[in-house]
Amino acid sequence: MNKFFITNSIPYVNAQPHIGHALEFLQSDVVNRHQRLVGSDVWYLCGSDENAIKNVQAAEKEGKEIQSFIDEHAEEFERLAKELNIHFDVFQKGSSDNHHKASQKLWELCDANGDIYKKSYKGLYCVGCEEFKTKSELNEKGECHEHPGKPLEEVEEENYFFKLSKYQDFLLKLIESNEYQIVPEFRKNEIISFIKSGLEDFSISRSNKRAKNWGVPVPNDPEQRIYVWFDALNIYQSGIGFGADETSYNKWWPADLHVVGKGIIRFHAVYWPAILHSAGLATPKKLFVHEYFTVNGQKMSKTLGNVVNPLDIVAKYGTDALRYYCLAKISPFQDGDFSEEKLIEAYNSDLANGLGNLVARVAKLAEKHALSYHAPEEQSINPKVEQSLQDFKFNEALSEIWSWITLADQQINQAKPWELEGEEAKKVLLDLISQIMVVAHNLQPFLPQSSEKILEQFSGEIKSQTPLFPRIS
Repeated sequence: MNKFFITNSIPYVNAQPHIGHALEFLQSDVVNRHQRLVGSDVWYLCGSDENAIKNVQAAEKEGKEIQSFIDEHAEEFERLAKELNIHFDVFQKGSSDNHHKASQKLWELCDANGDIYKKSYKGLYCVGCEEFKTKSELNEKGECHEHPGKPLEEVEEENYFFKLSKYQDFLLKLIESNEYQIVPEFRKNEIISFIKSGLEDFSISRSNKRAKNWGVPVPNDPEQRIYVWFDALNIYQSGIGFGADETSYNKWWPADLHVVGKGIIRFHAVYWPAILHSAGLATPKKLFVHEYFTVNGQKMSKTLGNVVNPLDIVAKYGTDALRYYCLAKISPFQDGDFSEEKLIEAYNSDLANGLGNLVARVAKLAEKHALSYHAPEEQSINPKVEQSLQDFKFNEALSEIWSWITLADQQINQAKPWELEGEEAKKVLLDLISQIMVVAHNLQPFLPQSSEKILEQFSGEIKSQTPLFPRIS
């Protein structure tokens, strides 16, 4: 079995999860399920980014103790995964003892290589990104592009810095050669351009005063805390035993795939491999970068009041309805729009009238003729679907599967099996059942609940059941 270690980005836990978190969870879960389906030995990791200033500020605003505030929101992310029918093999908390020790070990390895030094610094800090910004990285109003409308903090203090500039040639070779492959290609080109523009060393610590004594202490300097990104990226390693269980770590590392949103590509494509190389550790193999959700055509914003809680959507329409919309109607490589109206439209046309109706019609006719069906033991993913999965084009994979559903519906309307009897009816229906089973097998990474129900319904003696997707009025 080939090992396959996949990670989500590690979400901040300063607020409830939103629909964008669900999108990334689902994209990663499809890859996870696909790899298991083809026989890989998979380890799937997520966690909670807990050592950020924004978490401290959010806890203070609500008048709550930091750890309890963080634990509360981390549990919401774990609940979201469960409601989306996602199982993480590990959910690594940034405040855990093993993660603190792992991050201090990573620091010590980079320090031993001469890549960490201390100096005074003054700059503009975006708490939303947890990153210092240069003027060239701001919009015309002097705001962060990721967090417009939020004032930057002017920070002046003594910090530790990492010698990123030392690794410019290494990073360029790593990414241009696809030894660390960035998908899609235009994001790879974006990073190559950024590296060629010249890399500057970056701050990797904060004073205790600014960090409010929260986070991972810098080894041998009790006045400083490790910068959130240096420690958060290391969750990918601490979650598989770095610094604690070398057998586990050596089995799973390096990561075969990191899945992240476009807003944090630089941390994963530039900072992370440089830190790892400095520490003498292997670099990840592939980085899949997805785009964002808007809501009803607007950027999600608490100010606009349009932040969508995915748990509410699951409660109203079901897990596979949300899974289908996020995976079928959104291109991973373009910003997509979420609205309940569009979800209901896709649900009724594709799930209720499409897949659900096909299954119900054929099952009813098969029951009438007392049919049984036994699927072949060896089944494989369709080559077109397989290629789309390899390319992370989940919407194209589902479009291909739905084309089979359309063809099966056309075959029913042409053959009119309800007018047939005996062997003639049996032949037509068994062919349709075979097609449905192919659909269900290929749907397993995308709609696991529905595909399992279909596979069970059409295995052995076939009976009508309650509709998979009752139409929404």
